Amino acid sequence: MFDAMNVSNSGLTVNRKWLDAVSDNIANMNNVSRTDEAAFQARYVVAKAADYGKPAGTYVAGNVWGNPQGRVVDMPDHPLADARGQVRVPDINLSDQMAQLMQAQRAYQANLAAVERTKATYEAAIGIGR
Repeated sequence: MFDAMNVSNSGLTVNRKWLDAVSDNIANMNNVSRTDEAAFQARYVVAKAADYGKPAGTYVAGNVWGNPQGRVVDMPDHPLADARGQVRVPDINLSDQMAQLMQAQRAYQANLAAVERTKATYEAAIGIGR
């Protein structure tokens, strides 16, 4: 009876974790490291459909991590710069992250709307029995 609600709830969980990963990537995209250290690695959520049948829905199958090499840029005045005046920064594209943020927000909103409609349907069905 509550399968529709469970499917939407699993989608909400996946979308929340996706939003968390994207916001973390955006928050750390300006991190600077020494050239002999790894750059901040972007995190990308891998979502998969649950097996058909019970339980239905989606789940987070894991994470894919960005390149630890990042990009080497010239910042001679930065305190972490090497002898050549270079530092390592994450290889994160703000445009890509903003597009993913919008997709995750829309997916979250769609799943939330499905939960609300399912709830209204169940409430109406309970009202018929009175």
